[in-house]
Amino acid sequence: MRAEARKAGGEGQGMDMRAQLRKLGDFSTEGLCAAILERHHDTIRVRKPHVAVAKLVPIVETILKLSNRQGFHATSLREISAVSGVSMGGLYAYFDSKDTLLLMILGQVSATTMGVLSAAPEEVAADPATHLRWLIGMHVALTETMLPWFVFAFMEAKSFPPAGRRAAVESEEATEAIFRDVIERGARQGRFSVEDPAFAAALVKPLLQDWYVKHAKWRRRGMSAQDYAVRIHGFVERALIGSPAG
Repeated sequence: MRAEARKAGGEGQGMDMRAQLRKLGDFSTEGLCAAILERHHDTIRVRKPHVAVAKLVPIVETILKLSNRQGFHATSLREISAVSGVSMGGLYAYFDSKDTLLLMILGQVSATTMGVLSAAPEEVAADPATHLRWLIGMHVALTETMLPWFVFAFMEAKSFPPAGRRAAVESEEATEAIFRDVIERGARQGRFSVEDPAFAAALVKPLLQDWYVKHAKWRRRGMSAQDYAVRIHGFVERALIGSPAG
């Protein structure tokens, strides 16, 4: 059973976590914007989904690009309109302010992360060590796929308005809770030797964040997302149990 779980959990160089990620949904910009449209259909005034998504994509791509270049606070709606090619009136059909657009993006990042990390196959979730391996691999694969979205959510957090900062903090705490619960279950079952699962989970999160926050550094070192996930898992596993889990 554990051998099957380890295979499903991504053990082995041949397992591509991105392939598993693709089975869970469409995480392209178009797919994510379609999800935003669905989540906010009561307030977005553009009624034809294909039209709404086609215009929302350049809007989101523009705010992510401009914020990375000059900061969210320094980016105006007029600038978003000029770069995206969507008129000011067109922008207001989607949101009433830049802060609302921010919350749409943060909400989608959070919902996507929670949805993916909560979707472990039954045979993976049955074993805490395999589940932890799967969580690390899927988190790295997701952040690699949604790199501009995660960079935006992390790097711009200090300039967010209060509602945005609260949303970012709540999202990080929710992710930590998923890792904490798995580590805690592993400790109860004797798979991990750890006194404080919450503390351990809090230390895992920065290791995962380093992949997208310092992405260029790891790329310069020739590190792929898959390799990074494997190394982080090995490091965390040794910290939790002292040797690779059987």
